[in-house]
Amino acid sequence: MEVLLTGRFSVTLDEKGRISLPAPLRRILDDSKLTLTECDYDNCLWLFPTNVYMELLKQYNANTSILSRKDRDFRRRIFDSHPVEIDKAGRIPIIQEYRDFAGLDKNCIVLAQGDYIEIWDEERYRKCLADSREDFLSASEELGTKLKSNAGVNA
Repeated sequence: MEVLLTGRFSVTLDEKGRISLPAPLRRILDDSKLTLTECDYDNCLWLFPTNVYMELLKQYNANTSILSRKDRDFRRRIFDSHPVEIDKAGRIPIIQEYRDFAGLDKNCIVLAQGDYIEIWDEERYRKCLADSREDFLSASEELGTKLKSNAGVNA
């Protein structure tokens, strides 16, 4: 399945630890098997179609070694995942450990990122956006220059 997930959605974590995936994302994901994992980089959760996640794991596995301490630590974090299914009401369960890790309380953001989804505590997401504004502007300039160069346009 070729995936292109887009959009930012406000959702609510219910009392049983579930969020409703927004209808536009459910339509794309349909009956996909999904994998949920922690993102140590941003303290949010990543939700992948399982086939996409498995391809990433294959790449990580091929480029790391069990003989390297750093690689083992990396693999422990990346391979630690939890399969989830979309229920008939369009919800996915989030285990307590993951809710605690990401600081999910009630108001959450579901942020589609092309081939995966990020799940954020709303306040934490807004702070991350504010804190990373300068990095975004710098990356935008670099990308603009690269795109012009690739198109044969002088920067």
